[in-house]
Amino acid sequence: MAGIYLHIPFCKTRCVYCDFYSITNEDLINSFVDALCIELQNRKTEIKESVKTIYFGGGTPSRLNKQLFEKIFNSLIAHYNIEPDAEITIEANPDDLSEKYINDLSSLPFNRISIGIQSFNDNELKFLSRRHSAKQAADAVNNCRKAGFKDISIDLMYGLPGQTMQIWKDNLKQACLLDIQHISAYHLIYEEKTRLYTLLRAGKVSPVNEDLSTDMFQVLIDTLKENHFIHYEISNFAKIGFFSRHNSSYWSGDPYIGLGPAAHSFDGDNRTWNISSLSKYISAIQSKSLVRETEHLTLEQKYNEAILTGLRTMWGVDLSLIQTKFGNNLYQYCLDNAQKFIEGNLLKIEDGKLKLTPKGIFISDGIMSELMRV
Repeated sequence: MAGIYLHIPFCKTRCVYCDFYSITNEDLINSFVDALCIELQNRKTEIKESVKTIYFGGGTPSRLNKQLFEKIFNSLIAHYNIEPDAEITIEANPDDLSEKYINDLSSLPFNRISIGIQSFNDNELKFLSRRHSAKQAADAVNNCRKAGFKDISIDLMYGLPGQTMQIWKDNLKQACLLDIQHISAYHLIYEEKTRLYTLLRAGKVSPVNEDLSTDMFQVLIDTLKENHFIHYEISNFAKIGFFSRHNSSYWSGDPYIGLGPAAHSFDGDNRTWNISSLSKYISAIQSKSLVRETEHLTLEQKYNEAILTGLRTMWGVDLSLIQTKFGNNLYQYCLDNAQKFIEGNLLKIEDGKLKLTPKGIFISDGIMSELMRV
């Protein structure tokens, strides 16, 4: 399965928790799109099969206008064999999604939209430095549906400082009332080099306690199950037929290329990534001197990634593939280290797949760490 990821690095403002590469100055937006189209042309030989997923991430892709998207799609269509039913996703912020802008998007090849809502509580949105209100978020979803989008995903966050269980339940209730197809729900992480981390170090915010975090995760699982969502990856829930095909390909270890500043690519053996600077990226493209950093993955690193990505999903780790791809030693290492978790009802083997149990999902990081080879 071939996928293309395009990193759109522009944001109107930076959220307090975000550590993805982005900039708030949009002066170079036209030059960036020109450079991106050149990179698309230059790297067309890296994909030898038809493209099944395209993902516009960021940053905030909804900072681009219709004309800029048309230029990018013209380049994609000219240089890549795109499947007729390819999943084509755009990430968007609610405050960008005016009715006119949504109609512009619906006239483009996008067939999936992922909306960064994070919360339906206005106080939480203000704390997170989000630019939209709870009402704008709900209106954006409803207007996307009216414009013809049939595959709508939203992002939610929990474990915020001061967040109560009632606030979290209200957020989930509002999300389910919107009749969407997919929800990605992430626990807040205090990433270094973010304003949130600075606030934490200064003692101005405090993380929620571990017991409340666990209870919030359980409420998340139970509420979405009651509303017919399938928990197909630790942080992702979808109704039947609406799993994210692009993200699922990451978890399956499929190759993909990433374009734009800071974007990562994977060919099955190597990881490469572009420079994390918009100005240097554009300059390197223009001077035909763009060089990507490369990491060649060892057998053990590939095994570790198979464990990490496979156990995150409801499909688990295919033990026969572990043996075939990584040899008997790593296969036996996996089984030996899994045994205590199987006996503790934290892991199970089902149809030849090693999977987390409902109990094990709550300590998944620790289990994965034990199974990985260091």
